[in-house]
Amino acid sequence: MIFAHNHPSRVVKQSSADEMITQELKKALALVDVRVLGHFIMTGNETRSFIEAGLL
Repeated sequence: MIFAHNHPSRVVKQSSADEMITQELKKALALVDVRVLGHFIMTGNETRSFIEAGLL
């Protein structure tokens, strides 16, 4: 599964809440054998990958 969401504030850096929910969803999905392959944050002109940031 790949997650993606936007930040209307145009700040592409992940928040602590973004990090927490990603880890919680990853744990929950692992219970039903679903792997989280990525999570992206998008703003107007930028995209941030949790994998590239070392968070997944």
